[in-house]
Amino acid sequence: MATATTTTTTGNNAVAKRKPVFIKVDQLKPGTQGHTLAVKVVSSKAVKVTNNKPGRSSMRLSRPQHPTRIAECLVGDETGTIVFTARNEQVDIMNPGATVILRNAKIDMFKGSMRLAVDKWGRVEVTEPADFEVKEENNLSLVEYELVNVVEE
Repeated sequence: MATATTTTTTGNNAVAKRKPVFIKVDQLKPGTQGHTLAVKVVSSKAVKVTNNKPGRSSMRLSRPQHPTRIAECLVGDETGTIVFTARNEQVDIMNPGATVILRNAKIDMFKGSMRLAVDKWGRVEVTEPADFEVKEENNLSLVEYELVNVVEE
């Protein structure tokens, strides 16, 4: 399998960038990270808006005080759907019907269910509308996982 690379020169060093490998929703597994997906937003629901905790302002003098916004968005492709946890600026991007690219996404576990998230090392980008229909019957966030310790004898 050949991979396409792009070379970028920074100073005296050449850095080779590889093309992103897009995966489908049904390929996501618990505890994995570094995924790049192209998905459509099916629905978006604001869950929580929190202000910074009182009494901790002395620790955050250099940072502006902004409330944290969290929304749970159902996103998916032609293979299935999963709940995406959007935070702060991501909430504004996740409008129902929009097609987005999630770069460096990870799977978080919440009450035994998978949640897709993009942290500060990742990126959420709006792209052109995709031509696929979302398969809403296969919701991976409805599958409940249980951590089992295997004792070898």
